[in-house]
Formats: sequence, structure tokens, C-alpha cells
Amino acid sequence: MSLKPNFSPTPMLECGCDEAGRGCLAGPVCAAAVIFPYGYNNEEINDSKQLTEKKRNALREIILRDALAYAITEVSPADIDKMNILHASIHAMNLAIEQLSVKPELILVDGNRFTDRWHIPYRCIVKGDATYLSIAAASILAKTHRDALMTRLADEFPDYDWKNNKGYPAPKHIAAVNQFGPTPYHRKSFHLKNQLSLDL
Repeated sequence: MSLKPNFSPTPMLECGCDEAGRGCLAGPVCAAAVIFPYGYNNEEINDSKQLTEKKRNALREIILRDALAYAITEVSPADIDKMNILHASIHAMNLAIEQLSVKPELILVDGNRFTDRWHIPYRCIVKGDATYLSIAAASILAKTHRDALMTRLADEFPDYDWKNNKGYPAPKHIAAVNQFGPTPYHRKSFHLKNQLSLDL
């Protein structure tokens, strides 16, 4: 089943946004924003979690080629600790929107929380990465960017197995933290209760 190419029934510059790495112990949270030509379709693009790593990397190149505009951003572990992971995820998405070479007319966000800095209409869509093409494309760009970054960092800290777990709390990662302690790339605030709170 192919995803919906557009939210609006009339031609608009729709921007899909998504993040990667919100549930990690280490590394940045990354976000991407993607604008496709109105009506663009690709039956292979899907929620990044439903794709193999090989398929995600292949689709990444297609998305970069076919998008009218795209941007990928990072928010560091230190900044996540300062603002909490939910604020950091929204901040990363807003940074991606800011860096687009084309200003969108409508923002489509995966999930149920967002605050817009640019006075652009937006819609939050639960499971949007499995519903709308532009959000799925953003999920692919954010995840492939972050996975490549964590794979590079794994060479610096091989004991934490980031090449395989990408900073998520897998057993080998947790065991390494218990044995060796946190690295400079770990989030000190991960277990705080306010990490998923949003003060508006």
C-alpha cells in the first residue's frame, strides 16, 4: 500500500518533518524536513522503521534527488540535557524547517506535539510517517543521517556497540555504561521524568 502523497487537496508546498533518536541514551536527536513536488509519489518510500538499512540508504539517495527542498539537523546531547528531549526534538524540526531553501505553506509533523516558530500552518499526525510520503521521507533522512553519525562515533568508543544499537538502550550498551561509565556523547538527563514534558 502506497502512502498518501499530499495532505491538502489543492496544490501546496507541503513539508514533512520527523525526528530520529528521541529514545536513545547517547548521541544527538536528529530531524529532517522534506518538500516534494505536489503530487509526487514513490511506492517504495515508507516509515523508516519498516525498512531495512540497505533499503533506507537507497531511498535516501532518491529522496535527495527528487525533493524540491530538504534539510537535516542535529541537537547535541548537551542541549538535550538543557531543554529536555521533547523540546530538543521540536527544536531540531524547527531548525530543519528554517534551513529549507523553499518556504513551505503547510507543515506535516509526525506525532502529536509541535510548536511552530515560523507562523506556518501545521498539522500533527500520529503515525504520520506511515501515512504521508513527505513525513516518511523525512523519517528516512533523519534516521540514515543519525545512524551514519553513530557508526562513526562507534570507532571512538567501540565498547558501547553503537554500530549495532546506534545509541539506543540495548543490553550491551547498558552493560558498557555500567562497566565503563558514560561517554561525552551520553545524555545525562535521559532518566529524568520531565524529559517528555512540554511547557507551553
